[in-house]
Amino acid sequence: MTTIQYINTTDQLAKLCEQIKKESWLALDTEFLREKTYYPKFCLLQIATPEWVVCVDPIALPSLDILFEVLYDTSIVKVFHSCRQDLEIFYQLTGKLPEPVFDTQIAAPLLGFQENPGYAMLVSSLLNVNLNKAHTRADWSKRPLSNAEIQYAADDVIYLCKIYQMMVQKLAELGRTDWLDRDFADLSNPDLYEVKPEKAWLKIKGKNKLTGKQLSIVQTLAGWREKLAQTEDRPKSWLLRDEMIFDMAKLQPESVSELADIRGINERAVNRHGVELCQLITEAKNRLPVPLNENGRPAKKTQQQEAILDILTALVRVRAEENSLNPMILATRKDLEVLMFNDDEECPLLHGWRFKMAGQELVGLIKGQLLLGIESDRLAIIENK
Repeated sequence: MTTIQYINTTDQLAKLCEQIKKESWLALDTEFLREKTYYPKFCLLQIATPEWVVCVDPIALPSLDILFEVLYDTSIVKVFHSCRQDLEIFYQLTGKLPEPVFDTQIAAPLLGFQENPGYAMLVSSLLNVNLNKAHTRADWSKRPLSNAEIQYAADDVIYLCKIYQMMVQKLAELGRTDWLDRDFADLSNPDLYEVKPEKAWLKIKGKNKLTGKQLSIVQTLAGWREKLAQTEDRPKSWLLRDEMIFDMAKLQPESVSELADIRGINERAVNRHGVELCQLITEAKNRLPVPLNENGRPAKKTQQQEAILDILTALVRVRAEENSLNPMILATRKDLEVLMFNDDEECPLLHGWRFKMAGQELVGLIKGQLLLGIESDRLAIIENK
């Protein structure tokens, strides 16, 4: 069994940093709490290589500056599984993001796994190990942590080392080593980790069904809630739940008493923010909403458009079969619809390995630069001359 070193003194941290400088890659994971805060509360950092594993205690240490300095060394690959929340913590603490990174969850579909596989599933499938789930809901902020909790946390990076090595080898064998470069580089985009209040409404489900005053109110209240949650470091739902924002948009209360009559509204929210909320609603009613980004996508597609989507789907199926992938991992019909109506630059088919495998050809088909034909009982892409 690998010995786990627990780092909670400045001297230990300095020695760890010297050790890290010798490595070409590291497996990393974090433990944090977020149930009662807007921002994650950083509680533990696990780091491992095939030779050693440590758990760093950010609560006990006065500063992690020297550690971040070596972790941000671009000559060291940082390996995570589903790293968005881990990187959010790094960004929150330093204002920067580590590069380069390798995310095993993103890499897995290129090796035949489903989209966004869980860590436990990968460990089970690749290593035939069933992870202990006893401490899934542990309070990582309490001290001291038990030996069992430390072992549980360390297991995440111990097995991550093994998974990473297996994935790198398999990707090399398949000639797909560089396919994920764009996907991994995108993870270091600060825009992923900065939630701007004025764009908070974009994350609210059901917004596309609203228009006019109702949409304007939802946009205004979502922005107000996001900004207040950030300022007070409290969960958004503690301030105002999404369904309450929708009810306010529909009922449009003009007074605190009308606001208080909305079923299910938090009494504390009414007492603390009732006057301000009513004022925001009034202002929003007299302001045009930010338009929904439909960019001409029809509510109902014509038979011709459905037929075109069928042709695009055929190409996806061919390229997926050639590369031993599930077609749904390469592109869903919704992805193809987005690509066809060109209304979203974030369409996965326009970036990374999906663009290389099929996206470029799909764009060529849509623009009429390429044709889909049949040669020797097989579908073939033909240049339109």
